[in-house]
Amino acid sequence: MKKFLTLIITSLAILALAACGTSEENNTSASNDNKEQSEQESQENKEQEKEKTELVVGASTTPHAEILEKAKPILAEKGINLKIETYQDYILPNRDLSEGRLDANYFQHKPYLENQIKEFGYDFASVGPVHIEPMGVYSKNIKSIEEIPKGTDVIMSRSVADHGRILSLFERKGLIKLKEGVNKIKATREDIVENPKNLQFHADVNAELLPQNYQREEDALVAINTNYAIKADLNPTEDSLFIESAESPYANLIVTKTKNKDNEAVQTLLKVLQSKEIVSFIKEEYEGAIVPVEK
Repeated sequence: MKKFLTLIITSLAILALAACGTSEENNTSASNDNKEQSEQESQENKEQEKEKTELVVGASTTPHAEILEKAKPILAEKGINLKIETYQDYILPNRDLSEGRLDANYFQHKPYLENQIKEFGYDFASVGPVHIEPMGVYSKNIKSIEEIPKGTDVIMSRSVADHGRILSLFERKGLIKLKEGVNKIKATREDIVENPKNLQFHADVNAELLPQNYQREEDALVAINTNYAIKADLNPTEDSLFIESAESPYANLIVTKTKNKDNEAVQTLLKVLQSKEIVSFIKEEYEGAIVPVEK
């Protein structure tokens, strides 16, 4: 009888150990399966990330980079990982594009682009327009065109590409007259034939420093690019003495190397920036200070 009980107890112990072993094996197997699945999913995610096209775009901080940030998640849904490089000046974005550090840039209008191509020999092309930044003229002390005294200093940027634009604006306001038949986009101070108020036009300041001149030269007229005006907490539609209309031909462009003009990712970038969602964002965010190009 004792031998029988001992045999039963021994058998039960063996079965228990076998059950435990099976349980541990099952747990280990399940753990290994989960680990393999996790590693597989991780690898798939990495492969999906690799499949995303990275697009490096150089842009002025305001408003260009802000607009690109809004477009970033839309582009991500289309498989494009947008990387934004911000700039404070108008020289480096084209140089970096030429040297391959950028795939495209977004900060310049057509006359500036053409001038840069002529000066540096860049092999660039415009992909298309996104928005217009109306040029405004500001003054701390002069509150209306009628109040402008004779001999008032007019401070412009040293960028030759902006001179015709500014002079044309002054002509439209009746303050000067340009030579008959002159190309208004390329007009210079030498093309002024009538200047009844004897305005003194100066062009020796970098564009990004114009808001400082506005603060310092209180009796002067200062022509400020809208992106720099906004950055200096000026509201172009409220604080300017006068400003370009929305029909300005100086639309800001997406620019790339000529060989990449038809690149699918670059073309998608333009389409997103011209989409209803981005157009609505520009209108709501900048309240007329920035005017979207609508297609």
